[in-house]
Amino acid sequence: MSDRIIAACDGAAKGNPGPAAWAWVIADGEGRPERWEAGPLGRATNNVGELTALQRLLEAVAPGTSVEVRMDSQYAMKAVTQWLPGWKRNGWKTASGQPVANRQLVERIDLLLSERDVTFQYVPAHREDGDHLNAIADQAASDAALTQQAAGTALGDEEMPRPAPARSTPSRQKAGAGATRRKTSEGAPAGGAARPIKAKFPGTCPCGKTYAAGDLITKNGTRWGHPECGTAVPVGPTA
Repeated sequence: MSDRIIAACDGAAKGNPGPAAWAWVIADGEGRPERWEAGPLGRATNNVGELTALQRLLEAVAPGTSVEVRMDSQYAMKAVTQWLPGWKRNGWKTASGQPVANRQLVERIDLLLSERDVTFQYVPAHREDGDHLNAIADQAASDAALTQQAAGTALGDEEMPRPAPARSTPSRQKAGAGATRRKTSEGAPAGGAARPIKAKFPGTCPCGKTYAAGDLITKNGTRWGHPECGTAVPVGPTA
């Protein structure tokens, strides 16, 4: 068995900028997920979320580690593998002469990469036949962006985040097979639509349409969305 590990990382922002977060998941050499972590970023852009996710992932593996990193962000990958040498030659200016965005993050990642044997693999996002590690990282980042709370194996969350399938189910099942029928305090089955509340932030419903801050939303499985979509089957990719 190879000593090389496989990992994925992703960032999320509910709005750009908007409530944001980062997440990573690390697997063994066979691709079996072993540990994960996610954390909030307050208000930030998608690009900050993606770069922070890569930084936190690299910090989570020891120097000298051989790791394959799977990402769905071409910006983050190109920033640290293609554009970085030119930026340094140009005094941290882009080809158009503008200051490099997110320079501190890029510099930190550059240092971390120099101490690890890292290869990158681009994987498309939000695909039913997509990479399972990327899907886990995407779900974890999305959850953390909504809750603005840290989560992960080190915090006692041993269950891996479950990417929302075609029919929404709870992203992390911890109470056994019968938990989906447990009643919530609002009287609705857990995992189903609960009492509507006003959204604090804009977001995207499982139906694919957006909602604004102040709109009425309800928990539809693992996602927040329009109350009328509580029993609907998503027809397109979710955020």
